[in-house]
Amino acid sequence: MNLRPLGKTGLQVSEVSFGTWAIGGSWGQTDDAESLRALDKAMDEGVNFFDTADVYGDGKSERLLARATKGKEDKIHIATKFCRQGDINDPQNYSEQRVRQWCEDSLKRLERDIIDLYQIHCAPFEILKQGYVFEVLDKLRQEGKIRAYGVSVETVEEGLFCLEKSGVQALQIIFNIFRQKPISELLPRAGERGVGLLVRLPLASGLLTGKFTADAAFEAEDHRSFNRNGEAFNVGETFAGLPFAKGVELASQLGWIAEGRGNMTRASLRWLLDFKEIACVIPGFRNVRQVEDNLGVLAAKPFRAEERERLQKFYREQVHEHIRGAY
Repeated sequence: MNLRPLGKTGLQVSEVSFGTWAIGGSWGQTDDAESLRALDKAMDEGVNFFDTADVYGDGKSERLLARATKGKEDKIHIATKFCRQGDINDPQNYSEQRVRQWCEDSLKRLERDIIDLYQIHCAPFEILKQGYVFEVLDKLRQEGKIRAYGVSVETVEEGLFCLEKSGVQALQIIFNIFRQKPISELLPRAGERGVGLLVRLPLASGLLTGKFTADAAFEAEDHRSFNRNGEAFNVGETFAGLPFAKGVELASQLGWIAEGRGNMTRASLRWLLDFKEIACVIPGFRNVRQVEDNLGVLAAKPFRAEERERLQKFYREQVHEHIRGAY
């Protein structure tokens, strides 16, 4: 496993890390025993960083991480997020009292004394521009409740704004072969500022595995069913904002990327890791098999310059116009 610096936090994180939204819920049925086996498998293979949030399964993901990492707190780093338990548009949702309570609650569920990376969970841009929440996070860091803080953003504009906040040490962004907008400005600016970039939804909710057909069905409790068109939250969080049938059609044109890289999953992750500004990718998982498949990227060959240009042209000419939602 290769380690990369997470910005200026002082943390060295596994370039393939994992997000825990899927094992908490909203991706279909879960099996806690299998989730724990998968977490153990990841750590055995050198993964030392996991991303979660207080709303994933109403704290379930945090509690699972506490069980899996017991006794390994100094070796396994955890990032969690806050603000979506309340009304994300209400300024009081970001008051010192509210944020402090959420932080304490996450610490209890994680069974830790300090959160390695505490992230604002996709707050509205107007809230970010008000700025008060950053002052609260500065206090929590000074008190030793959190090691560093960052922001999970929906748009490039929000990301660029947050990069100008001196205390922000990490950004979590949606970035994949179908969502290439961050390349031109956000990535180089983050590199200049020394801010670590975490990539969520690197496989576009599974589209970039190449395994779906247009008639694929998802369980009612899976966000790929109930948020397919942005009914519950930003449509960009589901299938990269693409209409599902169009996403399947576009993915069917990408089979060539798997040549010499095992499969489309590994190739899609490799494409991301070829960007030096990326600290880590955080694909989701629900079982050991998915963990193993994602880790297969470590043996995948990098993309050649002409291949990268081919994918950028594909994005510009065939994908971009179909993306919905804030981007």
